[in-house]
Amino acid sequence: MLAIYLDKRGFGPSAIGLIVTAGLAGGAAATAFVSFFADTVGRRRTLFAIALLGAAGGVGLSADASFAVLISAAFVGMVNGMGHDRGGAYALEQSILSQEESVQERTWSLALYHAVGDLGSVIGSLAVLLLPWIGYRNLWFGYAAAMGAGLLLYPGLSTQAEATRPKRGFSPEAGRRVGKFAALSAIDSLGSGFLTSAILSFYFYKRFGLQETQIAWLLVAGDVLNIASNFLAERIARRIGLVNTMVFTHLPTSLLLMLLPLCPRFWMAAGLFLLRELLVEMDVPTRQSYLASIVSPEERTSALGLVQLTRTSMWAVAPGFAGWMIGSAGLAAPLYAGASIKAVYDLLLWRAFKNLKPQ
Repeated sequence: MLAIYLDKRGFGPSAIGLIVTAGLAGGAAATAFVSFFADTVGRRRTLFAIALLGAAGGVGLSADASFAVLISAAFVGMVNGMGHDRGGAYALEQSILSQEESVQERTWSLALYHAVGDLGSVIGSLAVLLLPWIGYRNLWFGYAAAMGAGLLLYPGLSTQAEATRPKRGFSPEAGRRVGKFAALSAIDSLGSGFLTSAILSFYFYKRFGLQETQIAWLLVAGDVLNIASNFLAERIARRIGLVNTMVFTHLPTSLLLMLLPLCPRFWMAAGLFLLRELLVEMDVPTRQSYLASIVSPEERTSALGLVQLTRTSMWAVAPGFAGWMIGSAGLAAPLYAGASIKAVYDLLLWRAFKNLKPQ
C-alpha cells in the first residue's frame, strides 16, 4: 500500500519512486553490514538490530510528516517496496538455513522458509482489508509491530545459528563464481526494480480504478500462489536441476508482464498477474541453494550477502526511474522495461552456469 498511501498524501510519481528507492537503499546498507561484519559481530545480535530499525521505520511512516521525514523513515526502516523482505535479515537467515548438509535438504529448507514468508505476506495483505476501519496510521503501526516481532524472537535462536568459523573474503575460484553471479543478479534486480509490488499495485490502482481492499485480495491470491511455487520449485529442481529450474520457470514471467498492459479488462490482467505469481518465485529458493552449493560453508554468509547486496542496490536504482517513466511515458512503461531486462538476465544466467553443478 506504500505507493497508494503516498499518492493520497499528495506526493507525485517521482516523489513516490524516490521514497521507495530510499527504503531499498536502507536495505542495501543493512545487507552490506551483514556481508562483511555479521558473522564476526554475531548473527543474533545483528538480526535484533535490524528488527529494531524496521519497527522504527514503520512508526516514522505513520507520521503526518514532510517528504524529508518520510524518505528518512523509509531509509532507516529499510522499508521494502518489493512486497517481501529482501534486506539484511533475509540474507543472514538464508546463511543460517544453508548449513544443511545436502543440496536437496538445503533447497527444501529454503523453500519452506520462503513459503512461511509468503504466508506472512498473505496475512499482511489481509490486514489491509481492515483499512476502511482503522486507517493508514494504524496500519503502519501494525507494520511496525510485525517488524518488531523479531525483538522477541531472535534472542531465542540457538547458538548453532552463529558462524563457527567466521571468514571474510573468498578463495580465487569462489570469488570468480560469486562475482559472476552478482553481476548477473544486478541485471535481474534492475529489472525487478521497475516491477516492485508498490509499482504494480499503483498500476492496477490507476489503470482499473481499484480500491485498496480489491488490490489486497489480488495480492493475497498472488501470495498463495507464491507459497505453492516454492514447493513446486523444489520438486522440479530434483528432476531438471537448479539452474534449469531457475531459468525456465522465470523466463515466461517476462512475457506475461509484457502482455499485461494489452488486457482491456481487469479480470484478464488479473489472470496474467496470478499466472506470473505462480512462476515468478520458483527461482528464489533454487537460486539461493545453488549459490550456497558452489562456495565453501565459511564463505556462504559473504556470498549470499554480497549477491543480495547487489540485488538490493539495483532495486534501489530503478523505482525512481519507474516513477519518472510513469509520469512521462505512461503507466505501462516500467512493465515493459523491467520485463525486457529480466528476460536478458535469464538467458545470460543459463549460458554462464548451465555446466557448473552444485556440490
